[in-house]
Amino acid sequence: MLGHNQTDLSTFFIAGINYKKTDANLRGMYAINSDQYANLILLAPKFKVKEFFVLSTCNRTEIYGFAENIKDLSNLLCTQTQGSTDTFNKMAYVKKGLKAIEHLFCVAAGLDSQILGDYEIVGQIKKAFKYSKENRFIGAYMDRLVNEVLKSSKLIRTNTGLSGGSISVSFAAVQYLKEKVSNIADKQILLLGTGKIGGNTCKNLVDYLQTKNITLINRTEDKAAKLAIELGLKYASMDDLSNQIDRADIILVATNSADPVILESHIVNSSDKLIIDLSIPYNVEKSAQELAHITLINVDELSKIKDETLQTRIGEIPKAKAIIAAHITEFSAWHEMRKNVPVLKAVKDRLLAMQQCNMYMNYSASLSPLTVGHNAEEKIQKVINGMAIKMRQQNLRGCNYIEAINEYIATGTN
Repeated sequence: MLGHNQTDLSTFFIAGINYKKTDANLRGMYAINSDQYANLILLAPKFKVKEFFVLSTCNRTEIYGFAENIKDLSNLLCTQTQGSTDTFNKMAYVKKGLKAIEHLFCVAAGLDSQILGDYEIVGQIKKAFKYSKENRFIGAYMDRLVNEVLKSSKLIRTNTGLSGGSISVSFAAVQYLKEKVSNIADKQILLLGTGKIGGNTCKNLVDYLQTKNITLINRTEDKAAKLAIELGLKYASMDDLSNQIDRADIILVATNSADPVILESHIVNSSDKLIIDLSIPYNVEKSAQELAHITLINVDELSKIKDETLQTRIGEIPKAKAIIAAHITEFSAWHEMRKNVPVLKAVKDRLLAMQQCNMYMNYSASLSPLTVGHNAEEKIQKVINGMAIKMRQQNLRGCNYIEAINEYIATGTN
C-alpha cells in the first residue's frame, strides 16, 4: 500500500534461499505460485510491508521490499509456504541497503544463477515486479531501482559475452538428452507446461535435436495448441494425460503446479521412462521418482553440465560487474537527490506563492510586462532544475531559498 516516501536505504531488504545452500526439495517448500502471491498482497499491510515483490524460480525464492525490519518480510513470505519460518530463517541470506541493491543487480545479470549467465531470470523479475506494481505495492523508489536493474541487465547482455552461447536450464535439458539418449528421433517425447521455461525447452528440442515427435500438454489447452501449430507438433488436453504419459519414452515437466502432476499411479506399471523435471516444487510425485524403471533428472543435476560456453562466460564476469557498478553509482546519485525533494518542493511552492505578492508584482511590472500563467511556471521550474543541479554538484543540503528567489527575479529582467 503506497502513500509514503522511501528515502532511507536501511529499510530496504532482501531475504531469500537459493541453490547454493538448499536442494530442490527444500526450495520447493518455499516456492510461490500466482495464487500465493495474491495472498501475500492481501496480507502485506498486516505485516507493515509497504513495498515488495517476490521472485520465485527453480533456483531461488526471494522477497525484496521496504519494511521496518527483515522479520516482517520473512514472516509475510512464510505465511504462504509449506516450509516453516524457522527453517527459512536458518537457511536464508539477508541483505539490506546497498548490499540488497547490488544483489538484485547481480541476480538480473545472471551472475547469481545456477547456470552462469542464464537470462531467463530477467523475464521472471519483470513478471514479479509487474504484478506488485499493478497491485500498488511498488512506489517511485523501487520503480526507479528495478528499471535501472533491467537497463543494466540489458547492457550486460548486449555488450558482454556473459549470456553468449546456448546455456540455460532449458538448453541443459536438451543437451542432456543429446548426450545420453541414442536414436532420439525414434523416441516419443511428452512436454508438460508451455510457459516461459517449457516454451524455450520445446523450441530447443526442435532446433537442436531435429525431432518433432513431441506432444504438448498445458493446463490452458489453447496455449499448448498455439505453440504446437507454430512448431508443427502435436498437442493433447489434460484429460488425456494418463494416456500420453503411457505412450511417452521421455517426459519433460515444466509446470508451476503446487502439487505433483505426474503420479506414481501414472507410471507404476509403465515401460522404462526418462523424466526431466524442470519444476520447483517438483511436479513428479516422490514415490514415482523412486520406481526402479524410472530415471529422473532434476534442475540441480542439470546445472552440473559444463562446456566451453560456460568457461567463456566466466571470463566476462569483470565486464558485467563494471557495468553494474556504473548503474549502482547512477542510482545512488538519484537516491541522494531524492533527499532534496522536500526542499525543492518547498522552494517551488514559495516561488509560486510569490506570484500573488503585491511587492513582487509591482517590481516585476516596473521592469517588463508581468509574466503570468504557464510562462511563469516554466520560469519557476527552470530555477528549481538549476537549484537541483547545484545541490547535487556541491552536495549542499541547506535551503537555497534566497538564491532561488534572486535567480527567479533576475530572469524577469531579460
